[in-house]
Amino acid sequence: MTYLLYLLVVIHVLVSLFLIGVVLLQTGKSADLAGAFGGQGSQTAFGPRGAANLLTKLTGWSAFIFMLTAISLTIVLSHTSGSDRSVLSGAGATQSAPAKK
Repeated sequence: MTYLLYLLVVIHVLVSLFLIGVVLLQTGKSADLAGAFGGQGSQTAFGPRGAANLLTKLTGWSAFIFMLTAISLTIVLSHTSGSDRSVLSGAGATQSAPAKK
């Protein structure tokens, strides 16, 4: 079970780095010179909202894989840590008495 956890963490980190890179490589909707003056995208055949290119498809697929690995990590970690444990299970049970006035 721990090998699966390590594999999911490695895939999750690699996909997140890939997603960051793909998003940073994309240009804005109106990145050309005509876009600065309110043009409708002079370099595209279908206007500024044309057909999806390779970078947008890669962004969509990597975001999908990122979400799948995040959900998978949550499921695997919930099964490995046990159902009786809590986030605060390691905290000490010391409570201070309220201050008297």
